[in-house]
Amino acid sequence: MICDDEFNGAFCLKICSDSTADDLEPIAIAIHTLLGIPTTIRSLNCKGIRMERGMIIDREYSGPILEEVLRTNISIRAVPKEGVYKGKSVVVAPIRAPSGEVIGAIGVVDLVAALDILVMFREYPGVIDEVEESRRKMK
Repeated sequence: MICDDEFNGAFCLKICSDSTADDLEPIAIAIHTLLGIPTTIRSLNCKGIRMERGMIIDREYSGPILEEVLRTNISIRAVPKEGVYKGKSVVVAPIRAPSGEVIGAIGVVDLVAALDILVMFREYPGVIDEVEESRRKMK
């Protein structure tokens, strides 16, 4: 929950098992902005947020892998058989209280699992040169 206490111009962000989508929004935005890939987050007792392409798509979101992580309190890499991300690799991690109990879960579409990096580099030996050239052009 977002507290109202101000400390040196900063605000405190607290989350718990009852955090709402509004409470989790700053975390979802930060992770989505860093990674630029579909991001989901929810607390144990409230549905949460699904973000894609820089926008919040759903504020009442839950998915089968998020729910499994909430039940098991372990990180899971899987391909859901149902839901919005059916057939896509996802990775979901628990958000834990200091005591270790699960209070929420956060997940992203696992783009790395969809790529066979070794095959990509073997079939496209110039890919590193192309990436470096693009980086130079951006500067």
